[in-house]
Amino acid sequence: MSIELLLSAPKHPAREAAIRSVKTAVAKDKEGWLANFTEDAVIQDPVGPSPMDPEGNGHKGPKARETFYDTYIANGALRFEIRKTIACGNECVNIGTIITKTDDGHAGWTELVMHYIVNDEGKLTQLRAYWEFDRMVETIF
Repeated sequence: MSIELLLSAPKHPAREAAIRSVKTAVAKDKEGWLANFTEDAVIQDPVGPSPMDPEGNGHKGPKARETFYDTYIANGALRFEIRKTIACGNECVNIGTIITKTDDGHAGWTELVMHYIVNDEGKLTQLRAYWEFDRMVETIF
């Protein structure tokens, strides 16, 4: 996991939520990852229609977030290479690369922008990931 840039950046509530999200996803800490969200939080990863979210409406509510975790985070390994982090208001954007490796040995990567929005308690209300599904598929080997 390469989140050194996030860890060395000035503390900010949305950035702290982003750090928790990345750390718990990489560590396969399902309970910790799910606890980082408000009850009504929405995940759009990627934003818009894709095979992961055909209607493009996002994954809304606790059950949908748990299903998202079980389907896309729990299987295989994740690595985040964060090159830039920008925080303001109750929001943070991280720019970098995600590398995935499935349990059966396939790997792929894509450039992405992760957008985090938190409430006043520092819990995620929205997680929006901007990346191109087809480009990820093209990199799988």
